[in-house]
Amino acid sequence: MLLFLVVTFVTFVIFFMAPVAPQRLVCGGAQAKPECMRAATKKLGLDHPVYYQYGLFLKRLVIDRNLGTSFITKQPVNHVIGRAARVTASLVFGGAVLWLMIGLFVGILSALRPRSLLDRAGMVFVLIGVSAHPVWIGLIFSYFFGYKWGITPIANYANFFGAPSDSGLPGGPWQWFYHMILPWCTFAILFAALYVRMIRANVLEAMNEDYVRTARAKGAPEWLVMRSHILRNAMLPIITMLGLDIGILLGGAIFTETVFGLPGLGKTALERLEGFDLPAVMGITVFATFAIIVINLIVDVLYAWIDPRIRLS
Repeated sequence: MLLFLVVTFVTFVIFFMAPVAPQRLVCGGAQAKPECMRAATKKLGLDHPVYYQYGLFLKRLVIDRNLGTSFITKQPVNHVIGRAARVTASLVFGGAVLWLMIGLFVGILSALRPRSLLDRAGMVFVLIGVSAHPVWIGLIFSYFFGYKWGITPIANYANFFGAPSDSGLPGGPWQWFYHMILPWCTFAILFAALYVRMIRANVLEAMNEDYVRTARAKGAPEWLVMRSHILRNAMLPIITMLGLDIGILLGGAIFTETVFGLPGLGKTALERLEGFDLPAVMGITVFATFAIIVINLIVDVLYAWIDPRIRLS
């Protein structure tokens, strides 16, 4: 709760100090009429101190569950965020599943055969993934897989539940998956490299623990030792890292969204920031802050589920 209040208040104060008149934006910009600006000033509460305006914002958010109306498009901010959040969620969580699959597969095999050819190839992959920028990776993927070979779409987003019949846009589960392949792979290359290194180190450390040697001495099958003793303990730092990375990606997804033309939260926030659309930017900030808090709560619950030693009394 304290984090939520601090983040939203700081963002609100920054925009309050910005050299722009929100009432002018509401009334159409440079051609705004004085009477319209006076009415907009009163409606927006701009004739009151910043703490009063922030109180009005919290009241709308908590009681009315309303994030306001966009200065630019005049649409409800709830609608703008709901439309963009689906795109970002598809990108972030789909990419997370892919990089976890790659990280677990390569990381475990590298730990089981240290200093082998596979292990050395995995470390080269780690070096490339850590060093490359997501924009560069996305452009390379778009050029070869989209433009040169025509395997996947270069850009744009397809709605999972289907597009309106009169829109002429692609839609449906298959088109959604087809359009998200390159963005997911861009995310996976960047983060799977970090997870390969982390999983390899954790599995190697867990394999040398006393409880693993004891389980093997009791005659437990190797697959059971790996699943119940090695991986269960090696995954604790990975869950922490995953929770932090998903929170970071809610803001960092702007690079991938820009390259592939995805109308997600990052791209929407950048567009609205350029137009000083305070309600939209504040709404995206509130949503991202709330999402990070919820994700970290889920991580704490997963901790208690994976490790029986961690329990809430």
